Amino acid sequence: MALTTRQTHELKTWPACFAAVESGAKPFDVRENDRNFQAGDVLLLREYEPDTEQYTGRKLLRAISYVLHGGSFGLEAGWCVVGFGALPPLPPGINDTKLW
Repeated sequence: MALTTRQTHELKTWPACFAAVESGAKPFDVRENDRNFQAGDVLLLREYEPDTEQYTGRKLLRAISYVLHGGSFGLEAGWCVVGFGALPPLPPGINDTKLW
């Protein structure tokens, strides 16, 4: 049986979107699919202030529960809607998602 390799994607997230994800009001994101997002991957969302071009230091982890690929439902090809779900438990002996 082949093991599925989960990736962690580090993404810039503007303050308004970061706050909406943090509060739970926004359980999805629309992204260019330049990273081959897959269900089961983990997103490390880093709050980024575009006016100062600086990271604020705030971070969130979200698991990808679903990927709606572009080319249908009015979504341009090459883009996707990424649904967030609960982070799956780490495998035994793994304490850091970077090692996952």
